[in-house]
Amino acid sequence: MKYDVTIGIPVYKAEPYICKTMESALSQSYPSIEFLIVDDAGGDGSMSYINECIASHSRGNDIRVLSHPQNQGVSASRNQIIDEARGDYLFFLDADDSLAENTITLLIQNIRRYEAEIAFGSYERIELSGKRELYQYPMLQLLGEDQLAIFAYRKYAGIQASACNFLVKTSLLREKGLHFINTNYWEDMVFTFDLVTIISRAVLLPDITYSYICRENSLSHYQQRLIVMKEEVIQNARAVNHLKRTSLALRNKVYYPNRCRNIVMTDFYIACHILKRRKDIQPSVSNIEIKKLMSHPATFSQICTFRQSRLINLAFSLLAKLPSSICVFAIWMIGKVKKIL
Repeated sequence: MKYDVTIGIPVYKAEPYICKTMESALSQSYPSIEFLIVDDAGGDGSMSYINECIASHSRGNDIRVLSHPQNQGVSASRNQIIDEARGDYLFFLDADDSLAENTITLLIQNIRRYEAEIAFGSYERIELSGKRELYQYPMLQLLGEDQLAIFAYRKYAGIQASACNFLVKTSLLREKGLHFINTNYWEDMVFTFDLVTIISRAVLLPDITYSYICRENSLSHYQQRLIVMKEEVIQNARAVNHLKRTSLALRNKVYYPNRCRNIVMTDFYIACHILKRRKDIQPSVSNIEIKKLMSHPATFSQICTFRQSRLINLAFSLLAKLPSSICVFAIWMIGKVKKIL
């Protein structure tokens, strides 16, 4: 059966949240939706509730479950959703988040109105403390080649790093071979960072369509744990290194200097978080490893030709060439001035 939209939901140990998440998905006002669930072998009661929905909900026949024999991680689950979705458009929903009732209707109406390949909604972020913050885009149509990438890279964190809360043409992801990298950390950021480079027509909406629950699984939450495992730091660094590699094919694009700036700024913030919690990271991270993290995706000669963000790219390029102890000291001082440390 074909659908206009697939809502893809990876499920792993989501029992405390899955009821609210599924209710928000099944309550969507838009009629033609496939609800594609990937059971990632969490072993809790999440799938029992989903099976109840299949048996009793009026949209139960539109719920399809794919099961993993053992846990494979969110990247593998989302990649399977990309490959298996029956909808013309795809929307990812995390199993602990929720949607506004008109989310899909609003996004697909704007895709059709502007003949777009993707539509982004705005969202609210709910912190562990209960604090709520709104992240709103302007009402904006970016209807030309590279326009979305130019907008996304215009400043640091210019577009959401989450793989959720946008509706994208499924066939485009398959044609371009865009998938999630195999990591447990920052797979969202890497995916969206590269996603914007393949989109020619996009719409951004100020409407709050998604409630994102912030959980303790990223560098941004180092401060909320007594111990941080070094493997987490390494996986974050690997994610950014993937972006450095994919940047090589984009060096002739007008947005390339700003993409490079965003990448090295991400490295800088990782380094600052490492220094802030260095005593709590086990095993420890050396100065040499921090310096290696700061490697620049562009060559020095390439940076000299940049028409945008030249100075900041030059500064970070030179920083990465300093002796490791001096490099780390410079990061510490800059972090202090910027009030990151």
